[in-house]
Amino acid sequence: MTTVGVVTGGGRGMGLECARRLTGRVDRLLVVDRDGAGATAAAEELSGHGAVVEPVELDITDGAGLTGLARRASRLGRLRAVAHAAGISPTMGDWRRILIVDLVGTALLHEALRPLVTRGTAMVCFASMSADLVLAEPPEAAEDALGEPLDPRFLDRLRAALGPSVEEPGTAYTWAKHGVRRLVRREAVRIGALGGRVCSVSPGIIGTPQGRQEAAHHPSMKAMVERTPLGREGRPEEVAAVVAFLLSDEASFLTGVDVRVDGGVISALGGGAVPGP
Repeated sequence: MTTVGVVTGGGRGMGLECARRLTGRVDRLLVVDRDGAGATAAAEELSGHGAVVEPVELDITDGAGLTGLARRASRLGRLRAVAHAAGISPTMGDWRRILIVDLVGTALLHEALRPLVTRGTAMVCFASMSADLVLAEPPEAAEDALGEPLDPRFLDRLRAALGPSVEEPGTAYTWAKHGVRRLVRREAVRIGALGGRVCSVSPGIIGTPQGRQEAAHHPSMKAMVERTPLGREGRPEEVAAVVAFLLSDEASFLTGVDVRVDGGVISALGGGAVPGP
């Protein structure tokens, strides 16, 4: 049966590199991006290297659009691999927008694609090393709110639990990515009975346009690169290689876990407070 792959945020950066990896692993590949021109350019670049590549212009927070994406994937064949790289960083929106795109959008994607999961389906969601900045014991009310990102009162509940600090975009980003890791653990249990797997990856400082935009607003990121044991920022293709492994049959007993791809910076800093987003 025809195998289908889906990559969100596939128009550039790490998403594009993930899509590049999947062209040789599935028969049909849907490259999803809010930027329709970016998705189309990516599809044109990747065509002819294995999979038949189809661009999809879609905002990951559009529930109806995600339903349409799932319908399209189902018509094409069997869902085999999903790399969910779409998201925004602290300079790209206010605290509400960050939480909606990065966490609520991830939950909406899972709701749409879960009915397509069969034995052998594998999914990877992008979190961030910023999730390691969450307190060792987050407030119970905050964890409860993060466990229900599709609750219409989600943002209000999280604001009540964390106070005004969550309105700082970098803080909101940290909590959103913590929520993604939490969601992945829950989803691993839900789809495991179907034979599906889901993991997350947490990139560190990666040399992408989005990463450079953040670095321009947060000089502390330069110091983080200098303290990285490997002495440099990461490359998009290095993150994509980890994603490709997690989606492969070689990782068939790996689910519900997060893989940090940060060059060792969190370890160098003792897993403690890291400045910036």
